[in-house]
Amino acid sequence: MKATCIILDIGGVLEITSGTGWVQQWEERLELPLGTVNERMRDVWRAGSIGSISEREVHAQVAARLGLDAPQVEAFMADLWAEYLGTPNEELIAHVRGLRGSCRLGILSNSFVGARERETALYHFDELVEQIVYSHEIGISKPDLRAFETACAILEVPPESCLFIDDVPANIEAAQVAGMQGHLFEDNARTFTRIATHLDGAPRAQRNTALG
Repeated sequence: MKATCIILDIGGVLEITSGTGWVQQWEERLELPLGTVNERMRDVWRAGSIGSISEREVHAQVAARLGLDAPQVEAFMADLWAEYLGTPNEELIAHVRGLRGSCRLGILSNSFVGARERETALYHFDELVEQIVYSHEIGISKPDLRAFETACAILEVPPESCLFIDDVPANIEAAQVAGMQGHLFEDNARTFTRIATHLDGAPRAQRNTALG
């Protein structure tokens, strides 16, 4: 297998994630001022994104900070996951599936504790790529350069061989600082073209290395 590598983000790229308004709906239901939920839960959301809190602890904090009983906590978290997981970008997923065997494939995602289990069950990303690097499992979130370095180390590829695809400009900029090539995801068509350009350039680079 060639050393050329494609690394993708999940939310906004492999998953189509649109705002559902669930937080505002809960604030209305609980008669809380706008912004209260995220204000009270901000440090919990952050802890969940780097894995320093368990799902059980998240549920306990939701109950304590928002005054919810057990069924309400379950409903609240179900709404959180519904927005988080979105819907699959079927066209892009199929395209990536067709790349298997022609390059290394990985995922680098800012995530939340519990994401691997749910995304594996729904979307089988573990069968799509070789390695999935979740922020809640490595304790580092993009755009921290260490997240990109960790992804390369886990995939055993040099950063210069990687094309990183994300929908957040700051993450693309960080990937480039880390030595990767970057593509800001806006739509599938342009992404397919950028992937093809990256893969088409790999043989030439390898030949140049061999000749050098």
